[in-house]
Amino acid sequence: MKSSEYLEGIQKQFAYYKSLGEKTINQIPDEKLFWQYNDESNSIAIIVKHLWGNMKSRWTDFLTTDGEKEWRQRDAEFENDIASKEDLLTKWNDGWQCLFEALESINQDNFNQPIYIRNIEHSITEAINRQLAHYSYHIGQIVSIGKMIVGKEWQSLSIPKGKSTAYNQKRFAAPKHKAHYTDKLMKDDTN
Repeated sequence: MKSSEYLEGIQKQFAYYKSLGEKTINQIPDEKLFWQYNDESNSIAIIVKHLWGNMKSRWTDFLTTDGEKEWRQRDAEFENDIASKEDLLTKWNDGWQCLFEALESINQDNFNQPIYIRNIEHSITEAINRQLAHYSYHIGQIVSIGKMIVGKEWQSLSIPKGKSTAYNQKRFAAPKHKAHYTDKLMKDDTN
């Protein structure tokens, strides 16, 4: 696989997980974004704040500095101090913008340079895959919390229950072709 194919695919995967988080946040009443199951659990707002802190640290000067910045205050990311949905969305968008700008800075000339996270060397693909796994893990938490909050009014973000057969029939009715699996998902909210 060429580095350009990898980068194009990974950008689509990050965009897909970003959309899952946004579709969840949009279904939740504003005040419920701060709800915690108990004192040991995280609210959606806390998870967003942690994602933001991680993204800013990992992706700022991605190619030239360690991914764990000296200025990062990771423990503070778990304090429930976001004041509003607007503040939450500002952090959410700021983190994702930092990520996508960093991905855009990667090219054939720098693709093979090492990346460091807490002084551990990573290839660019290792560093990116590490973050994709981390972010999808936390976005899964956001979706799970969202489903608990919204209950029966939840609008599915994937194939709705009982619709797998119809979905597969539609997919297999099309001829085999090359595409990224998120292409259809990003265009079709009904999946």
